Amino acid sequence: MTSFSNAELMSTFCDRVLKSGGEKLSETEVEQSLDRIVQLFSFLTDKDLFAEIYRNQLAKRLLNQRSASDDAEKLMIAKLKVQCGTQFTSKMEGMLNDLAVGSDQKSEFDARMSQQGSSLSFGVQVLTTGFWPSYKAPEVALPTQMTECMEVFKEWHDNKHQKRKLTWVHSLGNATVRATFGKKSYDLQVTTLQAVVLNAFNEGKTLGLEDLKKTLNLDDQTLKPLMHSLSCGKHKVLLKSPASNKINSTDTFTSNAKFTCNMRKIRIPMASIEASHNKNRVEEDRSIAIETAIVRIMKARKTLKHQQLIAEVLSQLAFFKPQPRVIKKRIEALIVHCVLQYTSPFSFYTLSVFNNSTSHRLAGGMECPRVSLDLPLHVFVLRFLFGCC
Repeated sequence: MTSFSNAELMSTFCDRVLKSGGEKLSETEVEQSLDRIVQLFSFLTDKDLFAEIYRNQLAKRLLNQRSASDDAEKLMIAKLKVQCGTQFTSKMEGMLNDLAVGSDQKSEFDARMSQQGSSLSFGVQVLTTGFWPSYKAPEVALPTQMTECMEVFKEWHDNKHQKRKLTWVHSLGNATVRATFGKKSYDLQVTTLQAVVLNAFNEGKTLGLEDLKKTLNLDDQTLKPLMHSLSCGKHKVLLKSPASNKINSTDTFTSNAKFTCNMRKIRIPMASIEASHNKNRVEEDRSIAIETAIVRIMKARKTLKHQQLIAEVLSQLAFFKPQPRVIKKRIEALIVHCVLQYTSPFSFYTLSVFNNSTSHRLAGGMECPRVSLDLPLHVFVLRFLFGCC
């Protein structure tokens, strides 16, 4: 049975309220729902985890054009800002600002594309790396028409912003593909990677999974969800042999000439290849926040007993409440790197110190012993070492 944290459940509820096609609520009901969730949010201990999950879900809503209302998105961010401050919502505000700036640039680039006489309707959304979650950027082999459009945009963008570097993230793109099955044509609304896969089956080709991997330069982790969405979902625009709901390396695929649907426009969804949040990143950010709080406190207080330091660290961390053992590990790491130094003027506790052969040698010949803090401590005095390392 899968268990979800309170932060995940609350963020997912917000996603359902703010996403088009989710909860069918009036503007007043949306605002009331957001007010209630923010009131509950004030009691949440893992506010940093909520922010990470919410930012990922916000990015999906904005990039997939699934947000029900820009005003509701801004309202929720404003409520979180009142609760936690500017630092908590700065990246979310940056994401909304990117889209606002991008709409102005889009009209300017569209004028440039019309001069090129391209057969494709091509648009690009430029995102600021620091605001958005990190995404996989597979180096897929694109059709010539797409590559030519990308070169036109790169030339235009480099002339306009000479000090910026572009990195193409095709896994976030979407496309509308005109597909003809028999005598009937359909507009397939797909992701960019799905469109590249469909293009490989032009002229009735039959390809195996290994052939597609070499042709498109994609690995199994990316290609298998793509093929599953096109051949095993509700709209089977590709035929898989042998027929099953699982993609194997020996499967072969071909265009489904007998495909029919009552709708002309068909959206073909696929499972996301990105996680809802990066747990390792959350843990790394927490470790940095704890160490920063410890150093800030010790610079101000110079010496502190162990329990006093733990209490002050907990009081300074507003977005999450770590266990005392986690803070002990960060204290140990700072001692290892000679940022903190321990003293033992009392005889009723013990620190285990390794011998000099395992000490951590610093620049200039200074040695810093490695210390274990796993033993129970009654009093722990720390001194911040200015300029030690």
